[in-house]
Amino acid sequence: MDTHVIHATTDLTRALAHQASAVTYDSLPKPVRELARQCVLDYYGVALAGADDPLATMLLDELAEAAGAPQASVIGHTVRLPALSAALVNGAIGHALDYDDVNLSMPGHPSVTVLPGLIALAEQRRSSGREVVAAFVAGYEIACRIGMALRPGHYDRGFHATGTIGALGAAAACARLLGLDADATARAIGIAGTQAAGLKSQFGTMCKPFHAGKASHNGLLAARLAARGFSSRPDLVECEQGFALTHGPEVAPEAALATPPGGFHIFANLFKYHAACYLTHGAIECARSLREQHGVKPEQVAHLTLSLDRSCDRVCNIPSPTDGLEAKFSLRQTVAMALSGVDTASLGMYSRETANDPALMQLRDKLTLDFHEGWPQAKAELEVTTTDGRVFKASHDAGIPSADIAAQGERLIAKFDALAEPALGSACARELRAAVLGLDTLADVGVLARLGAT
Repeated sequence: MDTHVIHATTDLTRALAHQASAVTYDSLPKPVRELARQCVLDYYGVALAGADDPLATMLLDELAEAAGAPQASVIGHTVRLPALSAALVNGAIGHALDYDDVNLSMPGHPSVTVLPGLIALAEQRRSSGREVVAAFVAGYEIACRIGMALRPGHYDRGFHATGTIGALGAAAACARLLGLDADATARAIGIAGTQAAGLKSQFGTMCKPFHAGKASHNGLLAARLAARGFSSRPDLVECEQGFALTHGPEVAPEAALATPPGGFHIFANLFKYHAACYLTHGAIECARSLREQHGVKPEQVAHLTLSLDRSCDRVCNIPSPTDGLEAKFSLRQTVAMALSGVDTASLGMYSRETANDPALMQLRDKLTLDFHEGWPQAKAELEVTTTDGRVFKASHDAGIPSADIAAQGERLIAKFDALAEPALGSACARELRAAVLGLDTLADVGVLARLGAT
């Protein structure tokens, strides 16, 4: 396809900006609003659990030296920071445990890039819950649409879409909350695009969650500068030497502008119930199935073969992890953990001790990875051959979202309680949970920010 023809006949950035600026709370179907609340609840839970991560201390120490106006809350901490700094920290801690939600259209983590800057801005402006819901959905959808335009080359080339595309979604969300028109929103997307960065080679380090924080910070800054009249190309996504063609081999505007199933990309949101890279989840579920349904025990395993999409090789294939963070990006380690009955939802199980456990190391060394081209990205098939010659198989596609939004909500409440209660105590956690679930009725979203601080 001739990219020059694309640029001459499409106006992708402006079209997306028009969509974002037109979103209103009343225009959103009730299931979309419910999913938005679920995203906010999940974000607060994982951020509270990540608030004590060492990266939080480092970021807070660094930012405290610069000080600044106490405009916004930091989740899990009593300190208040300038809104931009709060967005950076809250984004980083929300992704520190790699336990936050995913959308494969992006592909990456939309909520943790859109919400931190949006909530910091909302706290400063005393915005209502309805305003935040509308702005969040606007930013979420723009991130997924831009992701669709750049798939699969952007991610395959080595860019972490959470850090890159996430910044553009964050800009669109904050622009919507600021009430910017389509022209200003297009400039905000452009300002975010020229800041966007994030490399997959940093997976397994603190830089991966840092990408999420920077995306939220950059998006908020972009929207605020656009509101002041800061100039930018209004076609930065698709123009020559623009975001798409410098960050990937091609751009497909028609994919960005196509209507997703149900009308919204948020219907394909995927929540995590294992505290590891999402592309390990299909394999984890296969291993759990072999253990629970077929009674396969680690000592019975002669050999394991895991089949999955080729793209997983460069995302979560650390063969011999040495600490908990690396373990989250190791297919071999997470399969060994699940097959051994280790609780892969437990944050404490991703540790240096577990990564270096001799029994788990021996089991993971029995696993062969078999990569395929063109598979569903989150699908996995696991075959085990036992020492007595029996063969068992399991298959699971973690890329299929829940069809029952209400049941999903109950599962997310249980996840939130497990993460938030140790940080806040039971009473405060319940109060925060009730506030999030009643987000649409809040006159001031600052209530959430204050309840999430300790």
